[in-house]
Amino acid sequence: MLPRENRLRKNKDIKNVLTRGKPVREDFLFLKIVKNGLRSPRFAIVVGKNLSKKAVVRNKLKRRISEIIRIKLKMNEIKPVDGVVIALPGAERMDFSGLKQAIEKIFAKAKLI
Repeated sequence: MLPRENRLRKNKDIKNVLTRGKPVREDFLFLKIVKNGLRSPRFAIVVGKNLSKKAVVRNKLKRRISEIIRIKLKMNEIKPVDGVVIALPGAERMDFSGLKQAIEKIFAKAKLI
């Protein structure tokens, strides 16, 4: 799980990112980012029911994405932005290393690293 300071928790913040954010797509992941005036980056992870009807599958994918982002945050590699990571259908079939590579590519495309 992401540290509390690195989570987008308020619905209005997530909606702000989704409406004003710059979109970036890679494989089965979609990222929208907006610069924030804070010192730390904040993220939300969205995995919809269109990906899988089973909550176990959706939660497993959320935990994997969250862990990869947490490791990147721990290494202070990410610029201060608000971001929403949206998993698209097909992401549930990716293994951990595939997800890690996709997230690294998407962060590089968005110039967060």
